[in-house]
Amino acid sequence: MAGQILIDKLLSAAIKQGTSDIHITTGQPPVFRLHGRMRKLETKVLEPEDTVQLMKSIAPERCQRELQENGSSDFGFAFGDQARFRVSIFKQRGHVAMVLRQIPNDMLTPEQLGLPETVKKLVMRPRGLFLVTGPTGSGKSTTLASLVNFINETVDHHIITIEDPIEFFHYHKKSTVNQREVGVDVPSFSEAIRRALRQDPDVILVGEMRDLETIEAAISAAETGHVVFGTLHTNSAQGTINRIIDAFPGNLQDQVRTQLSTSIIGVVAQTLLPKIGGGRCAAYEILVVTSSVANLIRENKTFRINSAIQTGAKFGMQLMDDALFKLWRDAKVTMEDCLGKSHNPDELAKRIANYHRMIEEQGGEVSKTQ
Repeated sequence: MAGQILIDKLLSAAIKQGTSDIHITTGQPPVFRLHGRMRKLETKVLEPEDTVQLMKSIAPERCQRELQENGSSDFGFAFGDQARFRVSIFKQRGHVAMVLRQIPNDMLTPEQLGLPETVKKLVMRPRGLFLVTGPTGSGKSTTLASLVNFINETVDHHIITIEDPIEFFHYHKKSTVNQREVGVDVPSFSEAIRRALRQDPDVILVGEMRDLETIEAAISAAETGHVVFGTLHTNSAQGTINRIIDAFPGNLQDQVRTQLSTSIIGVVAQTLLPKIGGGRCAAYEILVVTSSVANLIRENKTFRINSAIQTGAKFGMQLMDDALFKLWRDAKVTMEDCLGKSHNPDELAKRIANYHRMIEEQGGEVSKTQ
């Protein structure tokens, strides 16, 4: 039972401190990630038997078996009614290690996340593919949960989520929400999308579009009159479109361009930055697929998407570097953090320097660097 007592203490402390992740591995104490920084706890160094004990205290039987057979397993679990955790258990150097990501219970509204109004309009469209992209840990799940919750509170839809594992729990509000976990409720993402089409959905959330079959199924579902949410690990909107097309064999790419140009409605690429004074905030690149953007996709001119975003401000579009610049100008984040996340750091650095110069010339208003 020692493991159980320890894990309860760890989870309580993590929730209290607002930790995003708990890292457990042999040879060091547990580590908390707080506002993006890793911090070792001042407790005992974990021995191999401690990590096994901790793992067994929370992992379901099927995941313990999967760990033995495949060397890793993922699952979600609720810690009372305080929070949920997404857990990855794995072997390293023959020992058990695990990482627990905290999934908050209260969903933030799109406004609280700083998502522009345009995004809310896009997801209320009757059909189409809407993608949220960004590296691991950039807040994609949080954004999607917020948008699904917004739909759930606003309209009477049938929403099906397909996740691995289920992260945020959604309750039936105005909409009916059915959440299916890959490996528990259904064998694969692509199978779940195909089945979903017979379940009278309005909205289908595909946790991860990680293989060709899933991408194909998601595009078909979007074409047949459903709103499909998906995620990819791409850094920019332009890169996202290319990644989808490149997932298909060469002889199918033309056909996919045409399908994608008619089915995709928008892309939000996001990244998280530490906020000055604690906490974190997101910067968003937003692509709204207008008829001219659809033409670029169809005609294989995706390299011109960035300039379309630049000139598409009236449709609510913005480039990542513009979003970063605004966060810096509004003194929410440091210049270093902005440049670290920038798609074009040299350009952004110049722009920041010019802004400084302009401020000084105008009689040195309060500088906004720090």
